Amino acid sequence: MAKRDNPEITVKRQTTLLCVNHRRVSWREDDCLRKRRERMKRKFEEIIDYIEDLQAQNQLKQGEKLPSIREMATRFTCNKTTVIRAYKELEFNHKVYSIPKGGYYLIEKKKRINDTSKTINFTEVMPDTALLPYLEFNHCINRAVDLHQDHLFTYTDPQGLLSLRKALVDHFIDHQIFASEEQICITSGAQQALSILSKMPFPNGKKNILVEQPTYSLFQKIVELNGERVIGITRDFNGIDLNELERIFKYESIKFFYTIPRFHNPLGTSFSEKDKKRIVALAEKYNVYIVEDDYLADIDPNRNVLPAYYYDISGKVVYVKSFSKAFMPGIRLGAMVMNEALKEEFLHHKKCSDLNTSVLAQGALEIFINSGMYKKHINKARVAYGKKMKCLRDCLQRIKHTEIEFLIPKTGFFVWIRLSQKIDCTKLISRLKERNVYISPPEKNYLNDSVNENSIGICIAKLSTDQIRTGIRILCEEVELLSELPRVKSTNGEP
Repeated sequence: MAKRDNPEITVKRQTTLLCVNHRRVSWREDDCLRKRRERMKRKFEEIIDYIEDLQAQNQLKQGEKLPSIREMATRFTCNKTTVIRAYKELEFNHKVYSIPKGGYYLIEKKKRINDTSKTINFTEVMPDTALLPYLEFNHCINRAVDLHQDHLFTYTDPQGLLSLRKALVDHFIDHQIFASEEQICITSGAQQALSILSKMPFPNGKKNILVEQPTYSLFQKIVELNGERVIGITRDFNGIDLNELERIFKYESIKFFYTIPRFHNPLGTSFSEKDKKRIVALAEKYNVYIVEDDYLADIDPNRNVLPAYYYDISGKVVYVKSFSKAFMPGIRLGAMVMNEALKEEFLHHKKCSDLNTSVLAQGALEIFINSGMYKKHINKARVAYGKKMKCLRDCLQRIKHTEIEFLIPKTGFFVWIRLSQKIDCTKLISRLKERNVYISPPEKNYLNDSVNENSIGICIAKLSTDQIRTGIRILCEEVELLSELPRVKSTNGEP
């Protein structure tokens, strides 16, 4: 008679066999998954290599559309997800760009020409040309021709393309500007908006314009050319005297106060949130309008910074935005947000000025914003200008010269440098010019050239970090030399 196994041993043996089989099955599944991932990775890399080879062999040129996702999936016998991942990788590396429902397009890497010039120009208020999205925007212009061809050769709404204004509604929300398309006006650059505002009558019936000292030089020129009376209020590293502002609002018949709350030109500083609230409250109290020039809002990395417009509940703030400085100067487009009490009069003046802003430029900007390309460009610009400002900060802090005082913002275009009374500002600018370093005289940023402090302003936007380092080194060398020389007395007894 055969010996029967113990039931408990039989159950344990069967359980062990099941576990072993389960591990074998799991191992096979893991192995299959691993092999599948490796196969997908190979396909992913093959797709990228294929696109780069097409570009290298000039079979795929700048601005041309990449093969469709379906076509590539068939060619490489893979699923569409693998193709999409490969195209996204190319896009992340700035080799292609995408247009929603329009496919992917090639960007040709431009060879950067080395600047052989030894000139270091701290006076040029221009974005870095290496950051300008020429090829992407060129595609948008071509698309705009197709989309807006019926309007290109006729007059359109002076207020601007409705489709662009709708795109800007969402764009402005990112900056805490909540407005409808009916409140938005498109202008031929922010400069046109400022010019019209300076000469048109305002509902408060007042005449004078208040500006910060120092301030954006071209706005002062605009106001003077328009024959308006301008009053100045001092602004320094600490902001403005709010008691003095209230006195001026109360007694000086101010039509509007032109201010640059964020990344001031030429100081580079910004108002605190507390000061912005107080300024808006004073404007409401004394029936004064505020024209807020927020020309560098896009590159501010701090999303908690709010425009003065955000605090306005009575329609006293006119918000003006430029697409020239952080984006592309030649596009000559600006936008503004205002209430109904101002819009009719403004549009009347605008129509007399240019009938309407370029339809082609407006249409291209609309496509650039809606496609997501504008946001990608701004993210790139934000990083680049932040690095430039950090470079400047490191240079000045390392030198720690006792004859200069400065406040470096986290980003922006401008920095204002105060000099000790030992330094002759005019002589410093002249000596720097001899060494091919150019700095603007401070007089241009003041009314009637009436400078009341010994300072210079510099713009670093267009310069490379190497140029910034070299320029600041030369600047500090000349400051050192001039600090050892006696100041020559002028004939009127002033230093």
